Amino acid sequence: MTELYGELVRTIGGVMGAHGPAVNAAKSYAPGDYSIHFFLQIAVILLACRVVGWLAKRLLGQPQVVGEMIAGVVLGPSLLGLLFPDFQLALFPKETRNILYVGAQFGVGLYMFLVGTTLRLDHFQSKAKSAFGVSAAGIGAPFVFAILITPFLLQVPGLFAPGISQSNATLFMGACIALTAFPMLARIINERGLANTSLGTLSLTAGAFDDAASWCVLAVVLATFGGGPGVAILAIGGGLAYAAFMLIFGARLLAPLGRAVEARGEISHTVLAVTLMLYAMSAFVMDAVGIHAVFGGFLLGVCMPRGLFADELKRKLEPMTVVFLLPMFFTYSGLNTRLDMVNSLTLLAIALGILIVSVAAKFGACWAAARLAGEDNRTALGIGALMNARGLMELIIINIGLQKGIIGPTLFSMMVLMAIVTTVMAGPLFELVYGRKARATGELGSLKDAAPA
Repeated sequence: MTELYGELVRTIGGVMGAHGPAVNAAKSYAPGDYSIHFFLQIAVILLACRVVGWLAKRLLGQPQVVGEMIAGVVLGPSLLGLLFPDFQLALFPKETRNILYVGAQFGVGLYMFLVGTTLRLDHFQSKAKSAFGVSAAGIGAPFVFAILITPFLLQVPGLFAPGISQSNATLFMGACIALTAFPMLARIINERGLANTSLGTLSLTAGAFDDAASWCVLAVVLATFGGGPGVAILAIGGGLAYAAFMLIFGARLLAPLGRAVEARGEISHTVLAVTLMLYAMSAFVMDAVGIHAVFGGFLLGVCMPRGLFADELKRKLEPMTVVFLLPMFFTYSGLNTRLDMVNSLTLLAIALGILIVSVAAKFGACWAAARLAGEDNRTALGIGALMNARGLMELIIINIGLQKGIIGPTLFSMMVLMAIVTTVMAGPLFELVYGRKARATGELGSLKDAAPA
């Protein structure tokens, strides 16, 4: 009986291990191993995101999405891995993260597709001057500040890769500071009740332009850092060509889908399947050229029919996307985050300096641009507050920088801190400068009505 009990304990203990054939003297993961890990990971991710999201809303007044971003970092090596390293490694072994990555990209791209279907083009057209000015300022100012601070950062050992040129380092820092948390911004805009307002449309559009420009700059850096000029040519040329095609012909080509839904009174499984196929192809194109899948999803969503078609898509897809798929995106990024790397007063001072520069370059420049474009001070401050959030798009770009050997782990951790702080401050700052008064006057609904549970 004792032997049977011991065998049972050993079997249970080995459930989370690798059961495939030996490869290079170590057992590999069998298909069933990936399945076991994936289901447990999803359960833990959903639990963590709901609990931390609830705490963020209740204790900090933050949207659910900010809590989910923090939950992703909590599940990574920064907290769970620090307190329970063996458990964290067993739950999220390196071999299984590629599956989580695919789910994360699918989820965030699908969410941005749904966001695109809510974009009010009439608002954008009426605010085109403001959107262009805010976008230009949100790109230009960060690169000016990057030119000023990068020579100093290059003198600190370990921040950048040895031998990297000042121009490449400057371009990379400028792209990082210029980023807006495009998916995060969309969630905040939806949860704050701004989806159908001109301020929300202006901020989202300017954020999309800024992020697209940052990814193009990153493509140039990767090309000159060893990827070859073809990387930059494909990213910039391919991205612009696809965007132009969709904006010129997309709405006309996709109109039959809307008519089919209007005629039936609901979206059929066939139309839904065609729509998801088009989403997958659009995400593939933008991912393949080197921009990012989220822009393919968003661009397709912008060109999709409105009315009943858009309402049916939201009803069918949004709950699963927001509750189930998006948390994978936050967790995958959190697994690559190490906040314990900033471990001295000097490095902490540098991290604080990067944070201050980033806020000044984004919040300050976008506020000034909106004012110059004719927006009132309260609206301009609200735009600046929203555009200042960096979120997980920042983590994506700095992860690429770390993987490609452009930056070191220490600078990576500093940029993670900047991303978290600017994202956490976005909601409260927006309410302080714009939302509170707008809700009091009835311009916006209450946060309870706007935010999903």
